[in-house]
Amino acid sequence: MSLDFDSFVLTASTADLSEEPAAREHADAIEFRMDLTDEPLAVLEQYEGELPILATNRAAWEGGEWVGDDEERLEVLAEATQFDAVGAIDVELEAILDGDAENVLETARDRDVSVVASSHDFEGTPSRGEMVSTLTEAAKHADVSKLAVTAESKKDTLAVLAATEQVTAHGDRVATMAMGEVGSHTRAVAPVYGSKIGYAPVDAADATAPGQYDLETLSILASELSS
Repeated sequence: MSLDFDSFVLTASTADLSEEPAAREHADAIEFRMDLTDEPLAVLEQYEGELPILATNRAAWEGGEWVGDDEERLEVLAEATQFDAVGAIDVELEAILDGDAENVLETARDRDVSVVASSHDFEGTPSRGEMVSTLTEAAKHADVSKLAVTAESKKDTLAVLAATEQVTAHGDRVATMAMGEVGSHTRAVAPVYGSKIGYAPVDAADATAPGQYDLETLSILASELSS
């Protein structure tokens, strides 16, 4: 069953699905980082948790740690959609535009699994117009378009939020955030402007991206700001 992103979904990002019980109080779903796990399909087969899963098998060229070629990586991601607990998958926008992800997208659709098309910029923050274009392009191929950039100033964070509001107003679902210390607050604020997915580790020490709050903190902040 596909994950519903009509409202904000707070995911607990982890490479260890045994953390699911600790995440239930605050999270709506689990982002399972398959690329950080040995035998991820076997782990999914044994999963008996209550929270639905957003499966991510991040490419090394997009900041992940998958060891192996891209074709195999995407095949493993496609296989993850066979498990009932997997309600969504994350596919890199670059792989979609290159045509490499055609099979995984088709498989996800056939199995009623939602798709998040993601793009990450670890060097800086593009202009507002460029971010809007990236998010709009990703939305053509997925249920949610995700963009994570690296903020170096408050101006960068404002641009991310403005792009989030603009694309949301157009009717597309987005997930946005500015990575790094300067942009950390956008993880709590972006949902106010329309961002549909939040990412946080159960324990801050296990952060999978720079600037992440821990799960409980982000849950409290997002709830207070949205109320």
